[in-house]
Amino acid sequence: MPRTAPVPAPRGRIGAGFLPVPHRYHLYLAEACPRSRRVRAAVALLGLTGSVGTTLLAAPASYAALRRAYEAAGHHYDGTLAVPALCDTWSGRVVSNHTPDILDDLAVRLAGRPDLAPPAPAAFTSAVRALLDPVAPAAERTAALELLEHRLAVRPYALGDRPTVADADLWVALLDPAVLPAAGPHLRAYVRRLCAHPAFGAAS
Repeated sequence: MPRTAPVPAPRGRIGAGFLPVPHRYHLYLAEACPRSRRVRAAVALLGLTGSVGTTLLAAPASYAALRRAYEAAGHHYDGTLAVPALCDTWSGRVVSNHTPDILDDLAVRLAGRPDLAPPAPAAFTSAVRALLDPVAPAAERTAALELLEHRLAVRPYALGDRPTVADADLWVALLDPAVLPAAGPHLRAYVRRLCAHPAFGAAS
């Protein structure tokens, strides 16, 4: 099975040694991995489904291909397959498995849409991180839900009037069956709104 937590791996960046060329990059993802869901939603939101290939790890051949890409990356390979993994089809190697870097490069370097990946307020980022952390204290998660409930009471999406990459982060956090039942009405309406959006519905 793929390992969904980051492991020591290449931290290459598109635009820094890897040219931002359409159809050059391929993503390996896992169905049950929250990080993979974030990346799948972002790819669709950024309009990259036609220029960035994706493989959901399932068949033995897909695992073998990802293993070869890790081996080609030249780091101290330990036998695990961390996802999401952004791979360069020209060299056959993993570029990065660091999700924030992948999301930023997809938005800024490949899609040319920095407007869809603006910096999120620190309080929002901390709240989402608390919801994504399965061992976060209950009080911390409750405070995060309250902050986000107030935020979504005055705007339809995480950062304003249209969905951005930040919504992929919050959406995945709220889909957790341990989180959503405790969410307020504005957050639950927000999840329904995103699930009806083509970019997010396809990754749900």
